[in-house]
Amino acid sequence: MVKDSKFLALVLRHDPGKVGVELDGAGWVAVDVLLAAAGAHGRRISRAQLDRVVAQNDKKRFEFDEAGARIRASQGHSVPVELGYAPSEPPEVLYHGTATRYLESIFRDGLVPGKRHHVHLSADTATAVKVGTRHGKPAVLTVAAARMRADGHEFYCSTNGVWLTEKVPTGYLGRVPEPDARA
Repeated sequence: MVKDSKFLALVLRHDPGKVGVELDGAGWVAVDVLLAAAGAHGRRISRAQLDRVVAQNDKKRFEFDEAGARIRASQGHSVPVELGYAPSEPPEVLYHGTATRYLESIFRDGLVPGKRHHVHLSADTATAVKVGTRHGKPAVLTVAAARMRADGHEFYCSTNGVWLTEKVPTGYLGRVPEPDARA
């Protein structure tokens, strides 16, 4: 299931041409087209396997449309898509997980989306720690989200609960202290 999830993330977020499919403007592709294209490129995935990945993926990265006929990634695209999420009122504080080696540039330049469309934020520190750990020694940043919103920055909440914003200027950033190892 992990291999299927990684493959789907690649195709639905970054490189649909890898299997010869095109995403529509909102990131959707017909399930039957995706499965046929994957099979034609040596990656056979059954509808049951696809259903399992969508239902059981711990990060809920993928979603079906209401009819179950189309699929897309919930966020994280590096290809042009407009997901159609409405601006949302964020909580007071959101969190961003990163690696300690990036802190200097983040506190100099703010959080920027890189190759993605948005900066990804979480509502809890545990998720931020997991994200940061994927990149090295984790660091968790706080984002003064309510203050940002009051200052005119837009926030969106994806269907899987990831908070999205265009960028986070340095004035809205803080750091969650590391726990004292002696405690």
